[in-house]
Amino acid sequence: MFKSLGKMAYVYRWIILALWVMISFLLVSYAFKLPNVLSGDGFEMKKGSYAEVQKIASEEFNLPNNSVIVLFEKEKKVEYEEFIHFIQKKLESVRNVEGLVSLISPYDREEQLKNNVAFAVLGFDREFNNMEDILRELKRKLKSEDGIYIRLTGPALINEDMNKASQEDLKKAEMIGIPIALIILLIAFGSFVAAFIPIVIGLLAVSCSMGTLYFIGQYKELSIFTLNIVPMIGLALGIDFALLFISRFREELKSADIKGATAVAVQTAGRAILFSALCVILGLAGMLVIDVEIFKTVAISGVVIVIFSSVIALTFLPALLSIIGGNINRLQILNVNESGESVWHRFSKFVMKRAGKLALISFGILLLFSIPIFQMKLSIPDATALPKKYDTRIAYETYEKEFLGKNHSEVLMIVRMKENNILEEESLRQIENLLQKLRKENIVANIDSIFSIKGDLNYQQLYRLLHNDETRRKLDPVIDRLVKGNQTIFTVRLNVDFDSEEAKEFVKRWEKNDGQMEVLLGGLPKFNQEIYDEISGNFKYSLLIVFTSTFVILVIAFRSIVVPLKAIVMNIMSLIASFGLLVWIFQEGHFGFEAVSTIALMIPVFVFGVVFGLSMDYEVFLLSKIQEIYLKTGDNDKATIEGLSTTSRVITFAALIMIIVTGAFAFTGIVPVRQMGLGIALAIFIDATIVRLLLVPSLMKLMGNVNWWAPKFLKKLQQNVFYEY
Repeated sequence: MFKSLGKMAYVYRWIILALWVMISFLLVSYAFKLPNVLSGDGFEMKKGSYAEVQKIASEEFNLPNNSVIVLFEKEKKVEYEEFIHFIQKKLESVRNVEGLVSLISPYDREEQLKNNVAFAVLGFDREFNNMEDILRELKRKLKSEDGIYIRLTGPALINEDMNKASQEDLKKAEMIGIPIALIILLIAFGSFVAAFIPIVIGLLAVSCSMGTLYFIGQYKELSIFTLNIVPMIGLALGIDFALLFISRFREELKSADIKGATAVAVQTAGRAILFSALCVILGLAGMLVIDVEIFKTVAISGVVIVIFSSVIALTFLPALLSIIGGNINRLQILNVNESGESVWHRFSKFVMKRAGKLALISFGILLLFSIPIFQMKLSIPDATALPKKYDTRIAYETYEKEFLGKNHSEVLMIVRMKENNILEEESLRQIENLLQKLRKENIVANIDSIFSIKGDLNYQQLYRLLHNDETRRKLDPVIDRLVKGNQTIFTVRLNVDFDSEEAKEFVKRWEKNDGQMEVLLGGLPKFNQEIYDEISGNFKYSLLIVFTSTFVILVIAFRSIVVPLKAIVMNIMSLIASFGLLVWIFQEGHFGFEAVSTIALMIPVFVFGVVFGLSMDYEVFLLSKIQEIYLKTGDNDKATIEGLSTTSRVITFAALIMIIVTGAFAFTGIVPVRQMGLGIALAIFIDATIVRLLLVPSLMKLMGNVNWWAPKFLKKLQQNVFYEY
């Protein structure tokens, strides 16, 4: 099949090239529009109590869908009265902004005003991803003046700045990664033509993928992190696929014509590319079982970029090389010894002679790197994920420091009676019992409810007040805000942080439905608890899908049971080691990185999904060569030495490119993107050095012919297949 595909690519090379020019022209024009259809950080669940409470609070209790915090801060030279007048004037100017449904000023609540700083909360009836025109108007009307600064923050502004920062990060990463990748390719090939083509392939794959995702974004909500995921994976994978393919094409040109070289390159490198792509797709697709939008976004975006990278490598690239032919070696800048077999052959023999010791040393290093993983702390990114210079982050941190304190969180409770109206005596008695139990919780600071409307009342006193015509008229505005038929809403303030274990346990414990009363919980603690539970509860299924499907694909590829099992185990070990290093670098602040308190919640899942597939790229390439020689000679040691010596150079350059392209994102502004870029780069580095160059050949030597054990039916299949690597 692959040989036929290679011949077809040669025969129809001009047609294939013309088709790709038309496809890319269409899709690239839409790629630039992709940021316009991206919204939010993707931490969203369509089901669960949090979403239900948000809907009830908005639709039935008229709470805002979205809020903007306006932070006022003055210099010492500004008089207090001038500061107060300025706040009044500015807040008055926004009262007619479209969509404004509530305004809580510092004069409504004393705790919102201090000597030099104050804040107001503007509530809007729009979703945070539909606030662009409102934010533009707010920024126009709320401008700082001499000595008094205004900064805005809130979900919509954080989303807007995340989008802006993502685009800046993309440009910065490309400015770092692409030139260095080109230098590495020049060192690898020596020829400018051969070095430039992989860059073209990577950029083409990224552009076509982003154009396709623009159309997907019309029907499916995509996270702003798509702008980082697609270039990160696309450039790395596209360049790597092209590197492997061009290396084989140039090698075949030494002994064959252009048509033959193209056919063999597709038959050999093309086959490795397809199996690698399948492994990456499976690693990404495993995230789809986690019902959180950001994981679905990454899975969909990743699968799109892998499909384009592999299809371009199997069609456009061989067609292009068929046209270029011997000119692939033009513009020779460096004289390169591409075989390097003498150095790598000596290295291979060195590893094989000391297989036992090197295996133990490799395992020891991986275990050492893994130790910090036990200190890993995970959290959902907030405004602090933005670069420090952004006003949105400055406002958020000032607001948190001055008004919220270290430990703070609010839980929204919807209490729904099954049979009775909330204002009936029996309903009030049950609600009072609930409140009394809540107040006994050590982490409960205070509760705002219908029992708080006129002092500390018991249910009988409240019932009499509500059924007295005179007092009822006075209380009606408050009652209308807090009670709707058979349900009421109240706020529980906790003295622990919203992402603490205590807060998550609290919201899980107090949600109930006993047949008479239903209690639904919302707020950030519930949001965090549901997100954490969804990930921890379904990640095991994601792992099972990835491990099982990857095992089956590798069994088909290598007709062995032992080799795929070893590949999966070693991938897991290298990933755990990279997570340990990630904790050591970011949480403890090493290598010049600022220490942060947590790792972004999605990073372990992302890195696992991406790297587990990407690392199979080298696994397939190395083991395919070893298998080819083993099938010819039946000598496991000879196959391992020759396979390692002939592939190590290409693996090293391929890994270097992937490390550079993904690692470039470690120097960007958004903290989760930095963590993801460095996490992938570390995992690839560990995988391509300690695992592929030391641990794999050592275990191949120690296990001998056991490596190739397989059931009889697989052996029969193997006899009918000849791999020309």
